[in-house]
Amino acid sequence: MCVGIPMQVMALQPPRQAQVRGRGETRTVDTALLDGLAVGDWVLVFIDGARERISAERAAEVDATLDLVALAMGGAQADGDAAFALPSAMSDEQLRALTGAV
Repeated sequence: MCVGIPMQVMALQPPRQAQVRGRGETRTVDTALLDGLAVGDWVLVFIDGARERISAERAAEVDATLDLVALAMGGAQADGDAAFALPSAMSDEQLRALTGAV
């Protein structure tokens, strides 16, 4: 499973790179899949590539969910809900849509 890290564009580095910051780190990523990026935009980064432009609100949701995952991995009890429905809370119809089952 791949998990995208929400990062904000701090500087563009033509032709196809940007300096981004998120979750306590700054890095240079490939932006070849995204046209028209601007400083201040939010992107989801997978490894070293920006794969999706997202809103600031969605970036905050993903960031908060990653915080919950980090707490759980450390054995702590997390207060709060994930920014998405967990399979255990989904209806049969939602589970079929998620898994592609007919």
